[in-house]
Amino acid sequence: MYIPLHVHTHYSLLDGLSKPEQIAKRCKKLGINSCAITDHGTISGNVNFYKTMKKNNIKPIMGCELYICSQSATIKDKTNNDLSHMVVLCKNFMGWQDLINLVSLSNSEQYFYYKPRLDLQLIKESLRGDTNLICITGHPGSTLCDAIYSFDDTKLVEDWENKAMEHVRLLHDVFGKDNVFIEIQLMDTSNEHQQTIGKALREFSQKHNLSRVATIDAHYCEVSDAVDQRVLLCSSLKTTLPEISNKIINNEKVTLSSFFTSDKYYILSYDEMSQIHDKIEIDNTILINDLCEEYDILSSPQLPTFECPDNQKPIEYLRHLCRQGWLDKIQNKIPKEQQTMYVDRVKKELDILESTNLASYFLIIRDIVSYVRNKGCLPGPGRGSAAGCLVSYLVGITAIDPIKYDLIFERFYNTGRNTATHISMPDIDVDVPIEHREDIINYIKQKYGYDKVSQMITFNTLKGRGALKEVLRIYGNISFEEMNRITKHIPDEAKIADELQEMKDEDGEASIIRWALENNSAKLKEWCYIGDDNELYGPLAKRFEQAIRLEGSKYNQSKHAAGIAISNKSLENICPMIWDTKTEQNIAGFEMADLESIGVIKFDILGIALLDKIMCIRDILKNKRIPEDAI
Repeated sequence: MYIPLHVHTHYSLLDGLSKPEQIAKRCKKLGINSCAITDHGTISGNVNFYKTMKKNNIKPIMGCELYICSQSATIKDKTNNDLSHMVVLCKNFMGWQDLINLVSLSNSEQYFYYKPRLDLQLIKESLRGDTNLICITGHPGSTLCDAIYSFDDTKLVEDWENKAMEHVRLLHDVFGKDNVFIEIQLMDTSNEHQQTIGKALREFSQKHNLSRVATIDAHYCEVSDAVDQRVLLCSSLKTTLPEISNKIINNEKVTLSSFFTSDKYYILSYDEMSQIHDKIEIDNTILINDLCEEYDILSSPQLPTFECPDNQKPIEYLRHLCRQGWLDKIQNKIPKEQQTMYVDRVKKELDILESTNLASYFLIIRDIVSYVRNKGCLPGPGRGSAAGCLVSYLVGITAIDPIKYDLIFERFYNTGRNTATHISMPDIDVDVPIEHREDIINYIKQKYGYDKVSQMITFNTLKGRGALKEVLRIYGNISFEEMNRITKHIPDEAKIADELQEMKDEDGEASIIRWALENNSAKLKEWCYIGDDNELYGPLAKRFEQAIRLEGSKYNQSKHAAGIAISNKSLENICPMIWDTKTEQNIAGFEMADLESIGVIKFDILGIALLDKIMCIRDILKNKRIPEDAI
């Protein structure tokens, strides 16, 4: 057996193809019981990877392929923009915390320059000792490989051994000698650069008694996946496959050319690895796996402290607010004979909130809504299933009586989703005027701590119509008009959300394109259709199949439009802080579901333009004149 220690997921945007579920499936197929994640410059996929591996009884090894600059990372100019790669793996929970800190540092305004990056001295100064991280020196393109090999001359550089030893000593100084492994990559036998570098490093390691380890630079799971990864690369490079082919034929320079000329960047089997690596290199994958402890990075919900008046407990104060709301909204407004159902409902809801320790969540939401109202702004009356909670109505979070409209509490919060180890969180969205949203977010930061409140990252994914259009564009033999004629029959995800959920419940996965082929078959039959054997046929069947495989692949990151993360501890200690280039600010670097998995509470504060318009109309009526800026 061997352990894959250099593996990319689709969080290596438009470079890595594999989803964590696919990696787990491949590992189980090969009998591999442990696997690392090492995405480029990010750990935003690590929580998802961790949960998926655990679910499949595979040991997850947390890691990252860091971007390293040759000069100080504080130098932001073109002389310091040639970045190399270096893999680091976490040996223990403290190593995981060190990695979070390193990724946050690389994304800080002080060091971020086109990409998140660090230098070795900065890493050394940031680590808590040299016992928590393992360093794997990096594939061709790393600092070590650049020191020994010239890609322009396609040969080893003069005096390369001394230069290599100088760099290795520096790595020993940063990570500790026992934690540094020379990376040997030989899986692409057609790549002369890789073969020359790998063999030279093997001899170098043997001569100087340095630890070395076999790795695969896995960007996809199966050899057949190479064609899909090339589509992602073309999307990233804003080119087409015919353009790439022409450049290769004419011996022109092609960025990331090895991915277009080789299909070896997949998770190899043990037999395949043993044919190209010696026993020491393979055994050291097991050694590194043994050095990496198993630890838990997940957490139950950790609500921030809400300070209640008179030192009341949160549930006591919530009950008090419900009694006040009862006097105002129920006692003299609902007929006596109907009040029993209100009593039963509020008792049931409060008992559930007490047993799940969720009173503070409602108090925090109420406090935000109260701040909105106190500013003279209009909050929304209640969105979605949250309107089914009577407690929310009584304390002023929503303005809708759920019993009057037969709204069900269980649709809002179902205790059946809870387990012995995990309490699921409610989801109450707060609608606010767009003009005042930033002020409301600042209020939340002031109340709970600027280091404990942040907006969060989100990833856009290739979806039905977009996935198919991108595949058709990249193959370059269909006109733009023809693409639009085809893809107009692929519906938006939101319009068929319920049907997609049914597909997922039945088959384990859902595809917008597949749904369209099943339900818009007459309109798509000219290009693709489903045969009696359930396979795809037609002149564009292969393109449709590929687009279906690429659905759900992540292609860029941005700031979540509404999500606000609130923690009871400093976010930078539990979550990478990612630089958002559009807003030039740091935001929480895990997605919404992953933040909740590590105990951070997510709140949605949505800016709604209609509320701004209603407020404008209200002010016009109140002042009996139209303000100049409203015309």
